[in-house]
Amino acid sequence: MTRSSSLRRAALAALAAAFAVLPATTTPAYADTIRARQWGLEALHTGRAWQTTRGEGITVAVLDTGVDATHPDLEGSVLPGTDLVGFGAERGDRAWARHGTAMAGIIAGHGHGPGSQDGVMGIAPEVRVLPVRVILEGTDKARDKARKTRGTALAEGIRWAADHGADVINLSLGDDSESAHPDAGEDAAVQYALAKGVSVVASAGNGGEKGDHISYPAAYPGVIAVAAVDRYGTHASFSTSRWYATVSAPGVDIVIADPDRRYYEGWGTSAAAAFVSGAVALVRSAHPDLTPAQIKQLLVDTARSRPKGGRSDDKGYGTVDPAAAIKAGRKLKGADPKTAVAGWKGRYFGPGPQPVAEESHPVGLLAPLAGGVGVLFLAAAVALWRGGGRPRTR
Repeated sequence: MTRSSSLRRAALAALAAAFAVLPATTTPAYADTIRARQWGLEALHTGRAWQTTRGEGITVAVLDTGVDATHPDLEGSVLPGTDLVGFGAERGDRAWARHGTAMAGIIAGHGHGPGSQDGVMGIAPEVRVLPVRVILEGTDKARDKARKTRGTALAEGIRWAADHGADVINLSLGDDSESAHPDAGEDAAVQYALAKGVSVVASAGNGGEKGDHISYPAAYPGVIAVAAVDRYGTHASFSTSRWYATVSAPGVDIVIADPDRRYYEGWGTSAAAAFVSGAVALVRSAHPDLTPAQIKQLLVDTARSRPKGGRSDDKGYGTVDPAAAIKAGRKLKGADPKTAVAGWKGRYFGPGPQPVAEESHPVGLLAPLAGGVGVLFLAAAVALWRGGGRPRTR
């Protein structure tokens, strides 16, 4: 299950580029400045949703580069997870858990300090995070080894998360290279999770200025695929425009937490997917009996700022509105997830992916490893603040 070595080199090089971080500034910013920069929470009417729930009782699996459970904005919210990569950077290394921690913070950050006024607040601050390591950071020195590794980390990770208590699976990753194509094992894993009642959310891809190539896992049936918009609700130029886009969410100038205890601003559909995973967690918390299909339809039906005609490849059905989805969900009755999933197999919004050429082969581990091509997040970032001392390591 491998691609040609040249494709893997290109994909991993793009991954590394996606994590290039500009030199950090040394001027601290006050904590209230961090919160003031979190425009995405206000844009998604998060305060209204919090009048009903903050995500209590819900577990979101973050399939990524790992999550720093000791980060003060996440401490106490991260469950024991698993590492399906098995090599590469370790805790304390600069190339460990940066992207995954950033996504976890967007989803479940609860701040820290007196009254939790410092740091990042997530869209669903009372959810639990289940970390599943399925990709390497772009700066990981082990990426050369990854080029020669074959495996099925993403598919295994989806199944593992579904079997270990996840209610929502966040996939802020993907492959949108020119040769990207559906992988039967990954597709089956997604369907497995959906049939178990687990919602699956993925970023649409960052290929909007590079050909808008289809991104997987975003294009698999049943996935809630998320495009990115800026603070004005405008489609982000980097966000891939494709038939599978379900909804949009903030993905420009997003404040994120990092294991180095600094805060950065970055962009990407990774962040947009994390926001929607948190939104789904809020809906699941308010209406735990609803199926993934029902929740996806709720997001579609209640999206704000709908494009002309009701939907577009740029923005899907509009910007996600968790408060509106929670309200509309009160009228629904739960169903059997297996029944709901049955009608999805082989069906897509629009024409769907093109048939795979006979010489193509499944990707396995390298599909998620190639996520920087279209989805991973920190293409450019600026340090905002360095906190006090590092907390004790558990």
